[in-house]
Amino acid sequence: MTTSHVEPQRPVTVVVIDDHDVVHAGVEAWCADAEPSIEVIGSFTTPTEYFAEFGDSRPVDVVLLDLQINGNKPEFDTLRRLSQSGRRVVVYSHLAADELILTCLDLGAVTYLTKTEGKRHLIDAIHAAHSETPYVGPRMAKALVNDTTLGRINLSQREKEVLVAWFQTESKELVGRRLYISPTTVRTHLQRARAKYAGVGRPAPTKSALLARAIEDGILSINDLA
Repeated sequence: MTTSHVEPQRPVTVVVIDDHDVVHAGVEAWCADAEPSIEVIGSFTTPTEYFAEFGDSRPVDVVLLDLQINGNKPEFDTLRRLSQSGRRVVVYSHLAADELILTCLDLGAVTYLTKTEGKRHLIDAIHAAHSETPYVGPRMAKALVNDTTLGRINLSQREKEVLVAWFQTESKELVGRRLYISPTTVRTHLQRARAKYAGVGRPAPTKSALLARAIEDGILSINDLA
């Protein structure tokens, strides 16, 4: 009788960018207890330190970004660069204004958590970012609802372009070629669109469901698929 050998699942890898040592220590402790496992492979107090070591291409599954470093203005430029290079970014901040949350989503964050939302939300958000599934925490959900009327959502122009191209092609790779972006960036845009729909109570977990939502909202018509 033989037994099959099952390879252990690789941990989800995370990099933390935050200017407070207590946040680094807390995140590492929480991740050490996570299941499936999460491994913090880098801890940086500034974006400059992060880019010096990781650049735009060194592999990491998820980047956890504090939006405000050393009391400076929000790190929108950092978020934009991370997102444009295909990073899956979870913004983790003490800032909770609707406008900031929505701006971060428009710039490419896959989800936004406030630091008051606790361990379970953070671990779930990291796993969701890695698996390309939407995750909407309580504060992000409130911001999305406040930004909508009758359940309509505010997709960015790039998110709309990705959706339309995805419905008109057979794969994320073909979307990437058409729009001159990486397949990873395509997945990030789709994940964020799904999160926005989930946040207003209109989940779209499949391609067909997302297509139905896009048609409902006038993003495209049946004629666009011909």
